[in-house]
Amino acid sequence: MSTPDTAAEGALSALAALRAEVAKAVVGQDAVVTGLVIALLCRGHVLLEGVPGVAKTLLVRALSAALSLDFKRVQFTPDLMPGDVTGSLVYDARTAAFEFRQGPVFTNLLLADEINRTPPKTQAALLEAMEERQVSVDGQGLALPDPFVVCATQNPVEYEGTYQLPEAQLDRFLLKLTVPLPPRDQEIAVLERHARGFDPRDLSDIKPVASAADLAAGRAAVSQVHVAPEVLAYVVDLARATRQSPSLQLGVSPRGATALLSAARAWAWLSGRAYVTPDDVKALARPTLRHRVQLRPEAELEGATADGLLDGILASVPVPR
Repeated sequence: MSTPDTAAEGALSALAALRAEVAKAVVGQDAVVTGLVIALLCRGHVLLEGVPGVAKTLLVRALSAALSLDFKRVQFTPDLMPGDVTGSLVYDARTAAFEFRQGPVFTNLLLADEINRTPPKTQAALLEAMEERQVSVDGQGLALPDPFVVCATQNPVEYEGTYQLPEAQLDRFLLKLTVPLPPRDQEIAVLERHARGFDPRDLSDIKPVASAADLAAGRAAVSQVHVAPEVLAYVVDLARATRQSPSLQLGVSPRGATALLSAARAWAWLSGRAYVTPDDVKALARPTLRHRVQLRPEAELEGATADGLLDGILASVPVPR
């Protein structure tokens, strides 16, 4: 029987192997893969943003294959109903009773493709599943599997016919990761793979290198990562600085500060340390906070961005020594 220390060491090496395994299907995007692993360790959800064709869906599919997790995908459309996501009661003529048929939300890794294309009612149904980790059916709560992580995608273009995610739902995502266009050399590598016959629909080459047990051991280890009082104060000071920024009409809530702390602890553990440094906080500040702040209209007109303002706040808030 393995001890907690050996289990944590095994989990760390298994999760470190994820990058190489996912790279069999997706060129580059190491930062996005790391962000997804951090979300799994923190039991948080991820919003992936990028233009069409940058392998957002392929990335999540490859990650689920490498983790041997149950995976389901839902294409969000304007006519999607809440029951299409959570499941619904169906009348069974043989038993003369209603029985619940589970929706795609009953999985470990749910890919919500183009989440901003579905109406608020369906978004709200997914919100309960994300926050409560359960689905309410006829007054009773049905627990979702563990782990349960939503990876939602949205395109930064084509806003016509979309429903902007409300701030309350954006705040439920632990991280917002941007999936960039690949640099020239990586794009050449993508084309070379396709020229050799690579099929993105066939992920048989990806082998499971980690499991739900590794994630559980990792979560236990992350909870033991030490955070000094000075680092806690630094996280709070960053959050408070966003609330006082003249360019922001909405700053980071205490939930956002908690999310930043959790993500920084997970990153510290993945980096092989049992303590959090201010650099860990800085490294996770943009992906954890960029979707939790709202710019004033005049700041947007001047070309300001959430990342740019966060960079300015990171530069202005004193770093503990």
